[in-house]
Amino acid sequence: MNMNQLFMQSMAETRGLCHPDCVKASNEQEDYDASQHAAMVAVNLISSARVILNLDAVRSEYSAQYLVDNAGKEADQGEMDQQSSQLTFENILQYMVENVWNKREDVQEEREQHLTVKDCLECAFKNGLPRREHWAHVGCTFKAPPFTCHIPRVPMKGEVIETKSVDEAMKLLMKQPVGARLHLFSPEIDRVGEGIYDGPSSNGSSYVGLRDVMIVAVDKSEEKFVVKVQICYKKKTSFVKVCMRRMFVQLDGDEESQVKEPTGLLVDFCIPRLYVN
Repeated sequence: MNMNQLFMQSMAETRGLCHPDCVKASNEQEDYDASQHAAMVAVNLISSARVILNLDAVRSEYSAQYLVDNAGKEADQGEMDQQSSQLTFENILQYMVENVWNKREDVQEEREQHLTVKDCLECAFKNGLPRREHWAHVGCTFKAPPFTCHIPRVPMKGEVIETKSVDEAMKLLMKQPVGARLHLFSPEIDRVGEGIYDGPSSNGSSYVGLRDVMIVAVDKSEEKFVVKVQICYKKKTSFVKVCMRRMFVQLDGDEESQVKEPTGLLVDFCIPRLYVN
């Protein structure tokens, strides 16, 4: 068994496990950050589209953390220093010494801007995607070693289709799930349960921010225009019904929440249009 095979076997055997420092940091984080949410929606959109187009026989899970580590960067994952990217015992040992046994505090690079779903999809189309079990978990605090360029990636070819129009988004939804951003208000989002999320309901509502979600269906059982979205909120993934007719104006808060014109709860729609050939 060569080094590449040993490395992949080790990845499979340690799936879901990480360093105690990483586990502790993850447990202290109430929710994923905006880039992590965008990456998770992007891989869910790709997984769904690939099954619909019969590119995958069954639904496959792809790595969101790979997109967090690589989206928005100019250099390709494979365009690294050749010597340090070789999969050798010496390079593995050096990485362990620098990043695990004597973990640096600065291994997580601060981004000037958060990633968007579009950024993540474009990264997948450019570089391909490793399967989820072949990469670190979402939120891993350790820097990906250079020799991870040897991890196989599934080729992804396509383009990102964007629209601001609800009508256009519903047409896209007829073929595949649609990415969007949802205006979140508390305590309404915390209490919605099996009901319909209708946005702010009183003066006690506070604006949480925009959250990337995936629209999976129109809920025809309701008299209102309602869609069902998959959302990850406070690290819990669930399906929430969202009223598409509700409009609101938000004037206070930070820049992201300063909506000066009436807007719907769901905005900024997009899909990955995958090429079959």
